[in-house]
Amino acid sequence: MNISKIIPDDPRLTAYALGELDAAEQVAIEAAIKDDPAAQTAVAQIRALSGDLSAALAKEPLPFVVPPKIEAAPPAREPYQPRKFIRFPFYLIGGLAAACVVAMFVVQKQEVTRRDIKLAEAKTEALYQKELAKLEEKSRSLIEIELKKEGEGVVHLPTTKPESEPVAQPSAPAQPRQNLPVLVADVTTGTPPMSNEVITMAPFSVEARHEMSFKVTQTLAGTRLPAGIAGVGGSAGAASPQAWATAAYGRHDFNTETYDRQVDNDYLDAIGNPLSTFSIDVDTASYANARRFLNLGQRPPQDSVRIEEFVNYFPYHYAAPKDATPFSASMEVASAPWNPEHRLVRIGLKGREIPEAERPALNLVFLLDVSGSMNEPKKLPLVKESMRVLVEKLKPTDRVAIVVYAGDSGLALPSTPISQKQEVLGAIEELSAGGSTNGAMGIQLAYDIAKANFIKDGANRVVLCTDGDFNIGVTNQGDLTRLIEEKAKSGVFLTVLGFGMSNYKDSTLEKLADKGNGNYGYVDNFAEAKKLLADQLSGTLVTIAKDVKIQVEFNPAKVKSYRLIGYENRMLKKEDFNNDKIDAGEIGAGHTVTALYEVVPVDVDSPADIPSVDPLKYQAKGSTKSKLAKAADVSPELLTVKIRYKAPEDVLSKKLEFPLVDSGAKFANASQDFKFAAAVAGFGMMLRESTHKGTTTFDSVLGWAEDGLGEDAGGYRHEFMDLVKKARGISG
Repeated sequence: MNISKIIPDDPRLTAYALGELDAAEQVAIEAAIKDDPAAQTAVAQIRALSGDLSAALAKEPLPFVVPPKIEAAPPAREPYQPRKFIRFPFYLIGGLAAACVVAMFVVQKQEVTRRDIKLAEAKTEALYQKELAKLEEKSRSLIEIELKKEGEGVVHLPTTKPESEPVAQPSAPAQPRQNLPVLVADVTTGTPPMSNEVITMAPFSVEARHEMSFKVTQTLAGTRLPAGIAGVGGSAGAASPQAWATAAYGRHDFNTETYDRQVDNDYLDAIGNPLSTFSIDVDTASYANARRFLNLGQRPPQDSVRIEEFVNYFPYHYAAPKDATPFSASMEVASAPWNPEHRLVRIGLKGREIPEAERPALNLVFLLDVSGSMNEPKKLPLVKESMRVLVEKLKPTDRVAIVVYAGDSGLALPSTPISQKQEVLGAIEELSAGGSTNGAMGIQLAYDIAKANFIKDGANRVVLCTDGDFNIGVTNQGDLTRLIEEKAKSGVFLTVLGFGMSNYKDSTLEKLADKGNGNYGYVDNFAEAKKLLADQLSGTLVTIAKDVKIQVEFNPAKVKSYRLIGYENRMLKKEDFNNDKIDAGEIGAGHTVTALYEVVPVDVDSPADIPSVDPLKYQAKGSTKSKLAKAADVSPELLTVKIRYKAPEDVLSKKLEFPLVDSGAKFANASQDFKFAAAVAGFGMMLRESTHKGTTTFDSVLGWAEDGLGEDAGGYRHEFMDLVKKARGISG
């Protein structure tokens, strides 16, 4: 076999580097690269990366989930070793190193693909599975329980009984949860034996029985207990190590997540209500949170679905501004796919892009919740991974500080330039969880640190990472939002990143972001962390316009009624549009913002649910409103969009106006971005079980999305279609 030339990304080169070829092919490749330095370098890098990967996976730490209230000395930590971040897909061994080579040459110049998203998360999941296996082998870890029985006498678990003697069981034994195998412990009264014998119990969960008057304060997993235990009563259901491990890694039998109630915007009469005013919203948390539920095989709670955050999760191909304005407007109108007699209007804003070389210096203060509730793999460990991703994207002149809070607050890392990257990474590595959650103390300290290191003409921001479960100190939403609102006056902006499940406080975190001149995202996996803090770093952390409001004026000669899809908790009074004291949303560099209106033309019957108004006493019929309609009849415009915004450092707003004429386009002829945005809105209406969904079904959503796929940078649109299929399967 004779090979004259081989290129560095040839898969045969990978196979050669890993010794997978037969002898003849190995010799042929070796001869082909003998005088090719590039190919030889590639071989060396493949072998080095393969070795680094094996070492990294072998040493990758993952904290064990320790239930609260256990007083135990923390294990000794190994000296900090800077970690290499190796991103490659988990293919078969031959393809593995080939992907490394490809990533080494091209990943810095390409957007993350759908494959990258799935495979980036695979590393983290593999590490979790590795720890899970360890947990199964060591399932007899000591976890304390406290069982108390009211009344006289001492209740104890006896020592072993002869096999011939039947085990006494309490009457009407409690049913164990989740159909677990039952290990019934004999419950007797009397004096505990004086011996030091012990009994070994398998991992189990305890079921409280009201009639026996005992209570459980912790769950126990396999421990050796003294034979004479006072104050124990009831029966115990034994769980397998796998069941206990699953519970320890985030499966809970309780749920205290909180969401504000969402009520769809209704149709409004265009003559009586010609102005629609709202604050823009670039948050994406609702969509990522819904993805978490769907990937767990559950429908998300209806109140967790904010349709505008679904639509704005995705980038769209809007034209960038061509002048000094911070953003441009792109508008389109076509028939509504769920009700063809209605018109669907899309209003899109595109924020000005900032090249990486021109990005202002960052003064970041990470405000990290390290309370006991964050001690789960999808919480603090994922926070740490997210921070590492961000640190790798920052410039040497950027600064990072870390403030942690639990029962008390502290400065884990003073404001440090990224030129001292290893010191920053070391501080991240040392983070651990424990204690209650006093968020207000941390907020105070974080803003103080940000102001002390304020960079003029830079981007100064606090990045709050938490599950939102504030349970000591200032805990109610009103006081917390007032605190954040006051701190926002300092010129320091806020990014809120939510983590975790079961005790997640979405309603609190959304309000904090709104009042803190900020944005709100939810991080359910490593890929989402990379999207927010690496791929969209400038959009997440660099604000180009604040207090951005939209006011749409409808032409009553063309529009009978309309409704805004989403933005229910962003609605403003019409007078608020020109009031610069009213807070509104922020746009980051390169962000796209989309709003959708469903419009009923004048020649179409209005929906029956439009509220009626009594005739006016002081305005004769045919006067004010009729004149308004007659004057508007001379214009071919369907509507006019007005936008108010402030520069990040300004207190006075500026206004832009954009008219829209309806050419009568059908949905089939609309742009791909228009079709995809409609599909996402339809999906949100399905999950919300909206009364305005019309003919929308999960199958129709899939059809609209497929027609609107277009260029799917990052694979987000394909992932959306996968989630729609999961929702369809769950809904039956």
